[in-house]
Amino acid sequence: MTARKKSQSWEDFKREQFGGRTEEICGVTVRVPTDVPYGFDERLQELSDSSAPEDVAELIGALFGPGALDQWVENGIGQMELMTVLTWGMAQASGQDLTFSEAYEALTSDDPGKALVPAPNRAARRASSASTGGRSKRTSSASTASTRTRSRG
Repeated sequence: MTARKKSQSWEDFKREQFGGRTEEICGVTVRVPTDVPYGFDERLQELSDSSAPEDVAELIGALFGPGALDQWVENGIGQMELMTVLTWGMAQASGQDLTFSEAYEALTSDDPGKALVPAPNRAARRASSASTGGRSKRTSSASTASTRTRSRG
């Protein structure tokens, strides 16, 4: 007779499977998003033209938990800082290990919409790396960065 495994709670499974890494942002410790919240992409599209504080709070809350935005505002987070954190969080949730500097660079590049393009589906990425049997190595930002061009005018 085989021994039956001990039961595991959902929270234990979630921590084990999806990680429990945290990051301190503007004096607040938050869990690094490891998955895109259900319905987030659709809601992001609906709110893409909105600058209403409650809409921004909804998106931030979905990624970093309720109250994170309020604490950041109390600690003096700026608008560009907030957009950088949101871009970084969306990338992390999509499986892209973007740095804060890379998120900021994407926001301030000539093509800011590029930062908000969702990463390829996680299953598709895994399938493409399955042939090698291993995880793909991170490419340095220096080797993938494009140079900024200035218009002549």
